[in-house]
Amino acid sequence: MHFNKSQAEDRRQRRKKRRLARLNRSMKKLRVEKDEINKEQNNIKEVQGQLREKLEAIDVECEQLRQETIMVTRQSVNTQIRLALMFQILKAREKHDFSQASHLTSALRELIAREK
Repeated sequence: MHFNKSQAEDRRQRRKKRRLARLNRSMKKLRVEKDEINKEQNNIKEVQGQLREKLEAIDVECEQLRQETIMVTRQSVNTQIRLALMFQILKAREKHDFSQASHLTSALRELIAREK
């Protein structure tokens, strides 16, 4: 069987149209996938930004806690010193060493004044 030129040309045209249609479907599918990937990337960027903000907030909170810990430690040390001085004052008074008691009381007053 021989086909004439127009039939052969028609077959080529149909094949070409089918290939173009397949190519267009593939391109459309790729565009949809590209859009989905872009949305995912935007979501990832947004989440990264949120995480960055949370980490910065945590860093700030850690620094505040560090400062508070230092302050509490200093207060504890000062309290221990005051208690030791008070104990020494009581011991000096028990021994009737009023000169030493007076000296320690002055030191305690100076310490308390410095803390304020």
